[in-house]
Amino acid sequence: MKIQDTLSNTEQDLDTSKTVRIYLCGVTVYDESHIGHARTIIVFDVLRRYLENKGTWTEFIQNFTDVDDKIINRAQREETTAEKISAKYIENYFHDFDGLNVRRATNYPKATEHIDDIIEFIKKLIEKQIAYVSKNGVYFAVSKFPEYGKLSKKKIDELQSGSRIEIDGEKKDPLDFALWKFSDIEPAWQSPWGKGRPGWHIECSAMSIKYLGENFDIHGGGRDLIFPHHENEIAQSESFTESQFAKIWMHVGMVTINGEKMSKSLGNIKTIKHVLENWGPNIIRLFCLSGHYSKPIDYSEELLNENLIKWRQAETCYYELIHAKERINHEEEREDINQIIEKINSDFDKALEDDMNTHFATSAFFQIVKETNRLAADEILVKKDADKIKIKYERMLKILGLAIPKITEEEKIKVDKMILDREQFRKEKKFDEADKIREKLNEMKVELIDHKKGTIWMRKEDIKAEN
Repeated sequence: MKIQDTLSNTEQDLDTSKTVRIYLCGVTVYDESHIGHARTIIVFDVLRRYLENKGTWTEFIQNFTDVDDKIINRAQREETTAEKISAKYIENYFHDFDGLNVRRATNYPKATEHIDDIIEFIKKLIEKQIAYVSKNGVYFAVSKFPEYGKLSKKKIDELQSGSRIEIDGEKKDPLDFALWKFSDIEPAWQSPWGKGRPGWHIECSAMSIKYLGENFDIHGGGRDLIFPHHENEIAQSESFTESQFAKIWMHVGMVTINGEKMSKSLGNIKTIKHVLENWGPNIIRLFCLSGHYSKPIDYSEELLNENLIKWRQAETCYYELIHAKERINHEEEREDINQIIEKINSDFDKALEDDMNTHFATSAFFQIVKETNRLAADEILVKKDADKIKIKYERMLKILGLAIPKITEEEKIKVDKMILDREQFRKEKKFDEADKIREKLNEMKVELIDHKKGTIWMRKEDIKAEN
């Protein structure tokens, strides 16, 4: 499998013969998660699902930044504690991402639970004279890491000439960044240098190395984290270990709205709670996977509607497959169908093997949907074909993290009886009674699909935006 590495700007081979270790920068828990967070995390969820489907286990670490100026400021505004703010939004995070059918990470380390690890990390950097103590905190000396800028392709001298005068005049260089900030405002911890809290970047270095080792496989996040966050992580981590930090740097493109970055000042942030309530998990996942992960994608109702139409076709496909045996009396194995389905399945895998091209992978998925629905419309979808197609269909569904709403056996028996009653009424030309049954089925979100040789039914996902 090949993944585009931001650092080398080339596609790198991912070794899938052993456990793949992934660190994904998570959210700062001071507010609700939004569609931009969703895209990054869904892309990595699909990567993990694909690897494990192919037999490669993953060690997947995703942190929570639960100590930060934004958290403290919000706590002060709401006259509560930073701990309560972070706990609230961590709980909301899990509610949102469980709702999006995102598999939980192997571990979700929090900055506040790793203060000792962070302090030990900083100690070593000071001992190496790569970090220094000032009146306001402990800083990393960027000049001591000559490769600074190699991820973002920025040069130190250009950054220095373009930098503004810093508020903190105690720094030796405007580019130096905080490892530890002195403060008496809670939350704060005692350190060898003074009471305070860690800087933003140091937590990810300390926790990723603690859980995954010094040279793990993939470090990921949104493209907005390349500079300064990931650039600073590389500088402090490689100074600490004197070896390569992550093998591959994988960055997901931003979600824009009308071509603009989401921001509170513009009032255009789309929270996960909002999009889930209106569109449901499948449409949101399809939207997030509709373009190549590394490129920006623009949020629009039009694109969501396009994915809704496609999803309705995927639902129809599933029910055509499970009902095939109920309405086809003859069975005939068709070799050409087998070849078509195998090619689609191969195209799906090739797309994901080639730098996680979810755009082509979802196209392959919808090709199997189209082919199945064509066979059903032509009344030639036989059980043997349906069973083979269903295996490939459900595999793709699982990897993409999509889910058809389930129906219980009791509900199935009830619906089947209602449909038989409706067909009997139609034979007896009691069309009013037949229409009443259809209306009742519609209320149950059950849609009838009439074929020449019988009627099948499907359970539609209830999507608020469609109502």
